[in-house]
Amino acid sequence: MARIKLVVNGQKRELDLDPTMPLLWVLRDYLGLTGTKYACGIAQCGACTVHVEGVPIRSCVFPVSAVQGKEITTIEGLSKNNDHPIQIAWIEEQVPQCGYCQSGQIMTAASLLKRNSSPTEEEIDNVMSSVLCRCGTYPRIKIAIQKVSGE
Repeated sequence: MARIKLVVNGQKRELDLDPTMPLLWVLRDYLGLTGTKYACGIAQCGACTVHVEGVPIRSCVFPVSAVQGKEITTIEGLSKNNDHPIQIAWIEEQVPQCGYCQSGQIMTAASLLKRNSSPTEEEIDNVMSSVLCRCGTYPRIKIAIQKVSGE
């Protein structure tokens, strides 16, 4: 066990943890932030995507010791009132079906749009194909991202 200092959604936290514990379990089990989902456990599906210093990472395999002192943003911290432009577009375009992958999809899309406010259709496909959706809502995901980018 080690004393780990984290900054999650703008709040400083200190926890006694196994430094090798995946960030996902710290977020869900110790901080009660259950919007980030567990699915594959091997960083292949993207459901567990969060931002570390603005960069999307797969929290299911990322050790908590690697994020000590860094700014971590979860789906709960993306906006205060669920009013991030991508969240609004997600609702307007009725993107979710089962909803399980949606926090990972939204966090990935938000990161894409922060890096590139006007991505091409190909860029959207390339980035968003890294987050798996069993329900196949990819066409609505693309429409929502294009709506925010003004394309």
